[in-house]
Amino acid sequence: MRFAYKDEDSQVSLVAFHYSINKPLIATDAGDYNVDITAREPGAGAFVEVNNDVILQPGDVVNYWYYVVRGSRAYQKLDLSWTVPAGPTSPSTTVAAPPGEAPTTPATTGAPPTSEGPPDRCATYPCLIFEDNFDTLDLTWQCRCNISLVFRPGPPDRCATYPCLIFEDNFDTLDLSTWEHEITAGGGGNWEFQYYTNNRSNTYVRDGVLFIKPTLTADKFGEAFLSSGRLDLWGSGPADRCTGNAFYGCERHGNANNYINPIQSGRLRTAHSFDFRYGRVELEAKMPTGDWIWPAIWMLPTNQAYGSWPASGEIDIVESRGNMFLRNGAASVGVDTVTSTLHWGPYVQLNDFFRTTSSVTSQSGTFGTGFHTYVLEWDEKSIRSSVDGIELLSVSPGEGGFWEMGDFAARAPGIDNPWGTNAPNRRMSPFDQEFHLIMNVAVGGTNGFFSDGWTNGVSPKPWRNTSPTATRDFWQAKDAWYPTWVGEEAAMQVNYVRVWKEKPDPTQ
Repeated sequence: MRFAYKDEDSQVSLVAFHYSINKPLIATDAGDYNVDITAREPGAGAFVEVNNDVILQPGDVVNYWYYVVRGSRAYQKLDLSWTVPAGPTSPSTTVAAPPGEAPTTPATTGAPPTSEGPPDRCATYPCLIFEDNFDTLDLTWQCRCNISLVFRPGPPDRCATYPCLIFEDNFDTLDLSTWEHEITAGGGGNWEFQYYTNNRSNTYVRDGVLFIKPTLTADKFGEAFLSSGRLDLWGSGPADRCTGNAFYGCERHGNANNYINPIQSGRLRTAHSFDFRYGRVELEAKMPTGDWIWPAIWMLPTNQAYGSWPASGEIDIVESRGNMFLRNGAASVGVDTVTSTLHWGPYVQLNDFFRTTSSVTSQSGTFGTGFHTYVLEWDEKSIRSSVDGIELLSVSPGEGGFWEMGDFAARAPGIDNPWGTNAPNRRMSPFDQEFHLIMNVAVGGTNGFFSDGWTNGVSPKPWRNTSPTATRDFWQAKDAWYPTWVGEEAAMQVNYVRVWKEKPDPTQ
């Protein structure tokens, strides 16, 4: 058996292959065989691994992944496999493709080949399984194939009939090939009080339900760690590597004024496994109950076609606050209220989310006392969300799109329209690109999601959003808020997530 990685520009300094025969490799498992190669094979122009000790039989499956250091950057390709063809065989070569390769289906149609053949989808050999002539810059180069997609023969979107189920997770297991853990203390720039990690105390499934539960950092490291320790999230491998360096997200040092994030929680995303453009998202979830807990189920653009946030948009399907007695004057803004929001604008200072946000307050009970059905309907002309059939948000921009809705030309004369002539759907841009799913439970923060002007029953908000010691102030009031976190009631619980593709609008 022979692996080879071509190095056409001589920029590669290391290639690592990990592989097993007829045994699954989950994410970055080491494999039965693994090797680091730091030199090219003379005359081959490639990094080569040859294993003469393995005898392969027809039908054997080689499961593998590889890691490449190119210049100052490193890449990895996971969840790969090759099946030994049936019938007479000759010495075979499996060639690892360049980093960032798209899923192994023809780029010209977006659909799997219809001819019958071995599991690698080739009827004859040699078999062209990837081609890009760069007529466009196809940003799906950043993505890898999602095993949860339901592939069907038919049009290029792989749906023979509509609506077409393209994603479903009933959480019989926590599928880590679909849901990637984000690992960061950055808090999305909101200076939230949690850090996200991959830990079964925070993210787990039981009886077909996903739990995302916040816990205390002090339970793991001790309370003194908050004011004197070092939180190192840099990691050493793909599965535990820090995913967000911004806002000191990969490393924090505690001192008497700046405490390390006192909460540990979970944030899951499908950025590298599943995304879509236009469709219907349906999920059943139970919001967490507990003071200052901030759950969210939302979506971000996978490729940021129009630039960094919020130029490429954000879709918040549902958010809530865990407090039982949080009030904005006479209005309840706690766990009996859920909110849906779109974020958009040419840059941060012109984020016009306030034009596209809406809330619903329950008339009986709270959204934390049982499961509720949340739906997002997104098409070429509008975005709508609902809870239990009650409308949450409805946004339908005119022909001038979100640029005209925001009146940006008048408010910021001379600014460029990021959603100009290159947008495939100027009416809906930036919401005309592929978005992926995110589910997380945050706590607190200083961006105003928990306003200083609100009241919270007998237990006032323990920090000010303008305070330089907000994290410390929050933690030192633990005796007031932590008793409201009662076991798994403090967890967001998700029963299922499903995404359907609707029939495209032929006029778009």
